[in-house]
Amino acid sequence: MNMGGVSPSTVRCKHCSTQLTVCPGERAIQCTQCCGVTRIRRRRVQRPAAAPPTTGFPRARGKKRALLIGITYAAGLRPAEGGPQRRQVHEATPLPALRLPQRLHHHAHCWTSSRGADDQKDPFRLPTKDNIRLGMQWLVEGSSEGDSLVFHFSGLGAQVADDDGDELDGYDEAICPMDSFQKGPILDDEINETMVRPLVHGVKLHAVVDACHSATVLDLPFCCNMSRSGSWQWKDESPPSGAYRGTSGGKAMLISGYSDGKAKSSVASAQKPEACATMGAMTHSFITAVEREPQGVTYGRLLTSMKAIMTNSGGCAVQGPIGAGAAARKVANFSGVEEPNLSSSEKFDIYRKAFVL
Repeated sequence: MNMGGVSPSTVRCKHCSTQLTVCPGERAIQCTQCCGVTRIRRRRVQRPAAAPPTTGFPRARGKKRALLIGITYAAGLRPAEGGPQRRQVHEATPLPALRLPQRLHHHAHCWTSSRGADDQKDPFRLPTKDNIRLGMQWLVEGSSEGDSLVFHFSGLGAQVADDDGDELDGYDEAICPMDSFQKGPILDDEINETMVRPLVHGVKLHAVVDACHSATVLDLPFCCNMSRSGSWQWKDESPPSGAYRGTSGGKAMLISGYSDGKAKSSVASAQKPEACATMGAMTHSFITAVEREPQGVTYGRLLTSMKAIMTNSGGCAVQGPIGAGAAARKVANFSGVEEPNLSSSEKFDIYRKAFVL
């Protein structure tokens, strides 16, 4: 493999000691044996700036843009959070919110991987690590006042020990591309640097991430979750290091979910699993809440509606087309999400501010 004159290095998995090959410049790698994530503790190599995508991405740059990603991982190779894991025989099939752009009038670029590279002949349509990086750049590049951006990821997440003191819990969060075992996950530090920091005044980004360990995956400074009293309250998640994790004047909001990382299943179809397309519980609850609630619904009411839908998802039918040839659909809580969370680049009154994309 041509590495541009730089030889790949190797590192031992910190969980099972398997020898792993690391691509130059990567900061973490995922083990194919135990699925654990190992941080690469070496001199950081500056990743060359990616050239603007010339194919595979929409050329139109409207005021509303969306990047929607859904990934299925190869059977027996389930990316997971750190620590030895049993290898899975079957993985639920998360699909992106394909009817989201039609309802919200966003110009969308969608990636869906159902069983791997054989299902997509166009390499730019695969949710690989390089393509997701390009997609995140495409989403925010050249944005200006009045732009509304949407990022959606439906797949699996991971945690890796923090090495720069910017995480309160000592762990970085990450999303797992389809080639996470070869190139490693995408860490929250990079997601923040690529999609949050460049947002200028008047630009608004909404992200919906349906993955385990996703509550702070955009590294935003404030998190809003439900207290014991049943009200939604803000918590300051600013890093102990004092590093700035906000925008360049714009607004960024992430709707994700609290999860302990243990996969659960909530099915809204009695059909055979092989005949079904599967939607993640976070994705399903978000779309259903947006469709059910009136226009101008507040963030607080939207979160409450999502929580109720998650609780009762076993009786919810998934309406509308999801994928070509899908005979039936089901909702699977593959990320183990228990309730939605909202994180933001700034605090605001969620019971007064209207949810507007």
